[in-house]
Amino acid sequence: MIHRINSIYRATEGEGIFLGMPQVFVRYQGCNVGCRNCDSKDTWSFRGGKVLTTDMVIEQCEKEGFGETRQRVSITGGDPLDEEHQESVLELVQNLKPRGAWVNIEAAGDKFNKSIFDSVDFVSFDVKTPSTGVEVNLDILELVIDKYFDKIQIKSVVFDKKDFDFIKDLQKRFEEKIISRKIPWII
Repeated sequence: MIHRINSIYRATEGEGIFLGMPQVFVRYQGCNVGCRNCDSKDTWSFRGGKVLTTDMVIEQCEKEGFGETRQRVSITGGDPLDEEHQESVLELVQNLKPRGAWVNIEAAGDKFNKSIFDSVDFVSFDVKTPSTGVEVNLDILELVIDKYFDKIQIKSVVFDKKDFDFIKDLQKRFEEKIISRKIPWII
């Protein structure tokens, strides 16, 4: 199986509940979400990046320290849940887990993939705000909250008061589930 990869690198988590945790990031190349405030627009094109086999991705993860002191791998993008990537992402996860990896998937919040979500250890789920120009799919958000509450965090980038009010309204809508299931929502 081939993977279109933007980069593979060792770093510490810069956001969310695992802030500061060392890990290897596998950044997929290609994204159709199109957030106006994206911090990695270089990952949007499906023609860029490197084409690697699963073994090559794992080998590069090992070069970055996976298998030594860092057993955490974060799969991000671009959009690793884009239809073009889903099969290869699942294969990568299924090859990392037997090697002792704790795997996080960075989900853009607009797609649901049961096989991938079931296979990873953690789902970092983005809820897009109005400033991104991307509409939130409330059905997917509710499904993730209901099914994966024990292994998710919800994240939202807030640019202005409109974004803040939007997130507060969403939190109120799902308040009972978020509080009772102790789901972190990072703003």
